[in-house]
Amino acid sequence: MNFKNLPKIELHCHLDGSVRPSTIIDLASKNNVDIPSNDINEIKEMMVAPKDCKSLDEYLKRFDLPGLIMQDKDSLERIAFELMEDAANENVVYIEIRFAPLLHINKGLTTKEVIESVLKGIKKAESKYDINGNLILSCMRTMNVETSYDVIEAGKEFLNKGVVAIDLCSSENEGFSKAFEEPIALAREYGYRVTIHAGETGIGENVLEAIEILKAERIGHGIFIKDCKEAYDKVKNNNVTLEMCPTSNLQTKAIDNINNYPLINFYQDDIKVSLNTDNRTVSDTNLSAEYNIILNGFNMDKDDYKRIYLNSVEASFASEEIRNKLRTHLI
Repeated sequence: MNFKNLPKIELHCHLDGSVRPSTIIDLASKNNVDIPSNDINEIKEMMVAPKDCKSLDEYLKRFDLPGLIMQDKDSLERIAFELMEDAANENVVYIEIRFAPLLHINKGLTTKEVIESVLKGIKKAESKYDINGNLILSCMRTMNVETSYDVIEAGKEFLNKGVVAIDLCSSENEGFSKAFEEPIALAREYGYRVTIHAGETGIGENVLEAIEILKAERIGHGIFIKDCKEAYDKVKNNNVTLEMCPTSNLQTKAIDNINNYPLINFYQDDIKVSLNTDNRTVSDTNLSAEYNIILNGFNMDKDDYKRIYLNSVEASFASEEIRNKLRTHLI
């Protein structure tokens, strides 16, 4: 199958992990930001995680360079627009972009201004291309729990205007859900949907707690439910969708070989799965490549593609109007 020409949906894509290397150089020049090199190949090497990445933490170091650039309104708007453009050019018809607003306030922007700038880029792309997008606000598990309230409050006025959900991301420690129970409960009360990074680095029990304590509707990655029956059963019985990212999971050593990727086993056991890039630049991939790795790699067919597509429609945090539009792409 030629996946580039087929309509696709992406539910797990990080803004700062999907910046064009050329844009880093251009914006650094325009904004007088000091970066280590102006050579595109050297910049790309700093932004793309190696295939032999040792851990998730080493992988996350590739976000340092984009973080230097993404500190003003115009840069945030442009980078969001370009991500939407890149997705539209491979026939992604709907994407949920996630990012941590508090990483972009180092030069004086308010959290609200950061969110507003990214939304402007998304809306601009929607007006130009046949793609719809929404925004997921990520809170950093490496920051003080209290900072998550800043994100939740700043994003509240944008709910149903582009912001759809709250997320927890970054390094994954055992039992993190308990610390974030109160802020995530407040977010749900405001109307945020909930997706949580969990089970990416060997702790299946984190998925169980993300569902039970934080009421997660979707789980980012979730690989290690394979080693925790209670979490596995909870995901399956509660119809929780796993946002799976094959190339990224291979790089971060969540799996040692793509042939051992558990997505196929989850899928065959009727667990809801979606296919995603995680980070288009850091993992040097796109959604067509991820589909090729899994569907062609595991001898899946057009019916499997349609099932994953429709699972992604139903798991999305899009409005019913947009979900109806997305369903028509398969008719």
